[in-house]
Amino acid sequence: MSLALKRLLALLLNLSLLALVGGIVGFKLGAPAVGTWIGALLGAAWAGWRDACRAVRLVDWMRGNMEAQAPRDGELWGELAYRTERALLHSEQRTQLERRRREEFLDAIEASPNGVLLLDADEQIVWLSQVAAVHLGLDPVRDLGQRITNLVRAPAFVAALQSGSTEPLLMMSGSLPAQLSLSVLVRSYGTVGQRLVLTQDVTERQRNEAMRRDFVANVSHEIRTPLTVLAGFVETMATLPLGPEDRERMLQLMTQQTRRMQTLVTDLLTLARLEGSPQPAPDDWHPAAELLEQVGVEVAALSRGRHLIRHPDASDEAVAGVEIAGNASELLSAMTNLASNAVRYTPEEGRITVVWALRPGGGALFEVCDSGIGIARDHLPRLTERFYRVDGSRSRETGGTGLGLSIVKHVVQRHGAELSIDSQPGQGSTFCILFPASRIRVRRPVAASPQLLRL
Repeated sequence: MSLALKRLLALLLNLSLLALVGGIVGFKLGAPAVGTWIGALLGAAWAGWRDACRAVRLVDWMRGNMEAQAPRDGELWGELAYRTERALLHSEQRTQLERRRREEFLDAIEASPNGVLLLDADEQIVWLSQVAAVHLGLDPVRDLGQRITNLVRAPAFVAALQSGSTEPLLMMSGSLPAQLSLSVLVRSYGTVGQRLVLTQDVTERQRNEAMRRDFVANVSHEIRTPLTVLAGFVETMATLPLGPEDRERMLQLMTQQTRRMQTLVTDLLTLARLEGSPQPAPDDWHPAAELLEQVGVEVAALSRGRHLIRHPDASDEAVAGVEIAGNASELLSAMTNLASNAVRYTPEEGRITVVWALRPGGGALFEVCDSGIGIARDHLPRLTERFYRVDGSRSRETGGTGLGLSIVKHVVQRHGAELSIDSQPGQGSTFCILFPASRIRVRRPVAASPQLLRL
């Protein structure tokens, strides 16, 4: 039986009872019909007044904040209040669910490395992520509702918005101390002309592409020069009658250029191997004395007595008791590169000092000091770039490929060490490798003073 039918039957029953009571009272007074009508009217009035009071309480609850429990007066009004309260609760739950989903969606956008910006039909900012704010130099709170073209005035960006172009564009952002290269994509969405703007930082990509272009150009140049020389000599020997002395001289020059190309290819392969191989094992220990002894032999052979060279004595206890963890060939390559550069760029009778020192806080120091021509400070940050030369003609004369210090940098980084360079024109240079304590161990007790132990 429905609630409305129950309510109707209850009302009729109440009216019947009141009419019966009124009829009995009227019978005793001699007017049964009047009594019956009076009882029915009183019952109807009481029922109406009671329902009116319940309706007023329900309306008062609905007009308020509806945080308190709804009134539960009677079956009809109580049921109505209960269902209203339940519908309101379900609506609040759905709203909270949608709010959580919206917050999760915005959090997901914020986690993206790309910037997202929403514009309305008037190109006013509706919402933007923190990344987009950084990319475009905006404030995610203050700039809401502002017209984007009043804040971002890059001509390419404004043109893309006005033309509705869907092609990504590249633009520079000067909002940070270091300019960013941005890829900006504009898309329309919705039905009233809203715009979605996506920004992506492509600075590193642009830098890598530039480095790749420079690398290919440098390799081509470095190989083209000796190949041109070899081709010229081959053509000369094939077409011109040469005497024994001229032929011998050309063969020597051809051999020199061939070795130059071989050295270049070897250095390139070494760089490729360093970049593609796993990190050196931290428990592969090698005696420092053997590495330093080989460095001394190679430096002496390259100098051929033209320089004053001081290097650690491999028999000294402080050197013999120390071991280095890592790849022995890589470590020897880095140390030899630094020492060989000192020989190449130090005039005859100049001083070259190779230093090995134990650091008081752990670790060790390998240092090469020379009294050579020195390097201007504006060149120091770029010395470890591939093919970067302070003096290209002098580097080629000394047999350098421009890759030595790049190899040193990779070896140092792979062993968790640090490379520092200090130099001044006319006062020589100092190249230093600082090995961490995890890569150095002492097999026998070594007396270490508070100062660095220089050998």
